[in-house]
Amino acid sequence: MSKAILFDATLCINCKQCELACAERNKLPYDETIAAEQKQSAHKLTVVQAKGDKYMRRLCMNCLDPTCASVCPVGAFRKTAEGPVVYDESRCMGCRYCMVACPFSVPKYEWDKALPLVRKCDMCADRVLAGQPTACAEACPTGATQFGEREELIAEATHRIRDNPEQYFKHIYGLDEVGGTSVLLLSSVPFTTFGFHNPIQHDPLPMLTYRVLSRIPDLVALGAVLLGGIWWITSRRAEVAAAEEEEKA
Repeated sequence: MSKAILFDATLCINCKQCELACAERNKLPYDETIAAEQKQSAHKLTVVQAKGDKYMRRLCMNCLDPTCASVCPVGAFRKTAEGPVVYDESRCMGCRYCMVACPFSVPKYEWDKALPLVRKCDMCADRVLAGQPTACAEACPTGATQFGEREELIAEATHRIRDNPEQYFKHIYGLDEVGGTSVLLLSSVPFTTFGFHNPIQHDPLPMLTYRVLSRIPDLVALGAVLLGGIWWITSRRAEVAAAEEEEKA
């Protein structure tokens, strides 16, 4: 079964232990200045955002059918059976199509490096493969971030909303968005409060690409017919005009 992360914003105390654990696991710098940053970057793969006394985590959603993988021409991104969407830096050619395609604007480029890479949360793929929880889930002192089987976390989130309707905004973000994601979010306020698009496409975005590309042969054939028709009409007009000139002569 596929693994997932469940973040329950109602349990978050903004301690930022998830940020610190993420930085340590990915060998990234972390200090007071970086802790104060409120957006994801190449050196900050997960962020706890604050709106008054309300909090939300932003990280790669590790989509079930990731657009970044579908647009990558060299296969640098791929979805694993365990849940994480992983990145192979040895394949990357720096086209940055993934950055444009991602519906959550997650992949970040190391613009300040001579040999830049694309950086994003990979849901601690090595730990997950070894049967361990993600670093952020392990570090969370309140249980706001949990790790487990996706179906079990969905059931848990559903129970929380059902049992405490006054406490939660009635939606599990990531359940259906872009075909579903391996990161699930609960909140007491609408997700638009923290910049999440609403509404967002519920079908996997790669499916939309397929639908367009699958029509190309039909469009090519139709175009050929139209061009052939235009050529025939033009040629016929030329023949008629030539015949009229011969009659006049």
